[in-house]
Amino acid sequence: MILRSLLIASLLSAPATAQSFTPDAFRAHVAFLADDLLEGRDTGSRGHEVAARYVAAQFEALGLKPGGDTGGWYQQVTFQKTSHGATPGTLTLTAPGGTQRWTHGQDVVIGLNPLEPATDLTAPLVFVGYGIADKSLGLDDYRGVDVRGKIAVMLRGYPKGLGSEVGAHLNSVKAEAAQARGAVGVIAVDTLLSARTTGWNVRQRSAGEAEYNWVGKDGTPHVDAPGIRVGAGVNDTVAEALFAGARTTLAAVRAEADRTGGRPRAFPLTGTVRIQASTTSERVVSPNVIGILPGADPKLAPEVVVLSAHLDHIGVAPAKPGDASGKDRINNGALDNASGIATMLEVARAAATAPDKPRRTLLFLASTAEEKGLLGADYFAQNPTVPIERIVGDVDLDMPLLLYPFTDVIAFGAEHSTLGKVVADAAAPMNIALTPDPMPQEGIFTRSDHYMFVRQGVPAVFLATGFANGGEKAWTGFLGGNYHHPGDDLNQKIDWAAGARFAEVNYRITRAMADADEAPRWYKGDFFGDAFAPKAPKASR
Repeated sequence: MILRSLLIASLLSAPATAQSFTPDAFRAHVAFLADDLLEGRDTGSRGHEVAARYVAAQFEALGLKPGGDTGGWYQQVTFQKTSHGATPGTLTLTAPGGTQRWTHGQDVVIGLNPLEPATDLTAPLVFVGYGIADKSLGLDDYRGVDVRGKIAVMLRGYPKGLGSEVGAHLNSVKAEAAQARGAVGVIAVDTLLSARTTGWNVRQRSAGEAEYNWVGKDGTPHVDAPGIRVGAGVNDTVAEALFAGARTTLAAVRAEADRTGGRPRAFPLTGTVRIQASTTSERVVSPNVIGILPGADPKLAPEVVVLSAHLDHIGVAPAKPGDASGKDRINNGALDNASGIATMLEVARAAATAPDKPRRTLLFLASTAEEKGLLGADYFAQNPTVPIERIVGDVDLDMPLLLYPFTDVIAFGAEHSTLGKVVADAAAPMNIALTPDPMPQEGIFTRSDHYMFVRQGVPAVFLATGFANGGEKAWTGFLGGNYHHPGDDLNQKIDWAAGARFAEVNYRITRAMADADEAPRWYKGDFFGDAFAPKAPKASR
């Protein structure tokens, strides 16, 4: 309570105007949230709880209304943390050539099933191309095969030539597609491209990691495809064995997949696989923090504009053999994502202190468990504290790279709705350009919290600093260096003036969304608008 009172008093005593965005104010938020004492803000940790209280105190000092559970600032989310059991899982292949067995963490990586503490499943195999199916696009990799009660063996990624954002989405829902056709398991095999992008040694690093699922009100962990009982990734040795004796070789499949527009066709494989695995689990509770600024226009106030940013990071890295005494293992997450939260808090301050209040209601969401799979945002989007049909748009702030004086921004997802034009028009007076996704191969559209709003039919974008004026070099260096590393701390040469500038452009974007006569709309014929908001009014391009 003492810390909370001091935070409120300090904020209230600091003079500010709606138009003032200062480097010092921005830095103060980041310095607190990225301090070693918060130990990397891991989901469910004491450090994350302190960070959540900091954000709530800032909201309270600004006069925002609590937007969490039962009139409070927090939406408490229960997670199940599932870990591999003491006995490593195994994958056993029985085929005409004999029986072979591989162990989890070596040649195979077996996924965790939060619904089964002990899994033992034996099923035949069917190759299903990329495992993608979508009626609106005329795609069905399952055409001509029956996968009921079987394990679907599929290529990683999506076909060359398919748009990156649509492809990234279809890649993320492969388990649901397999379940819909009766499959009970999935096995992922590398393409030539995915093997070049992410080597098997990188995939092995995740073999010991726990997985998180948010828990529904009925006490059951939420799983998008509960009918898929087993999932695994395999290296080339195992992949070759799975395809041995099949009518098409793995080499031929990969060659077809490596061609632009290439779509390897489905066919049965000759073997049967048995996957055995055990898990342990525990429950963890961690909050989303939600503040609301009611709209000033009686007609538009029922509509809600969301500004979101994730508060969590990845905590303290485990010690490794040979580590020097006193080695820094705290992943402070200064840029990922204390900088996004700082931006959100500065936008909230500007909106709350503006003489002309926003017409629509603003909801500020500091989400938890983004690093565990966008889980806090997914929980909010599926269990919103305001009716989901009233949420008209979301701008997500995740890891703005503030290491250079940016002159452009990227709004991932801008081309799907009128939000793209809102961002471009709001940024133009600051001589900030809106530029296209410069790294479509990363599938970033599905990798931040805004995507969970998209899946509920809400137009949304993820805003980041762009590649111009030294941005590409800064991004390349950060992603290959301090990203998810203890080096993401205040010892970096952070450009605090760029932070203030990023906050200002986001304030302009938020106000444009809140004050426009018409709410953001999906474009006619857009894949995401048609898939997730088919009955919503659409805009012409």
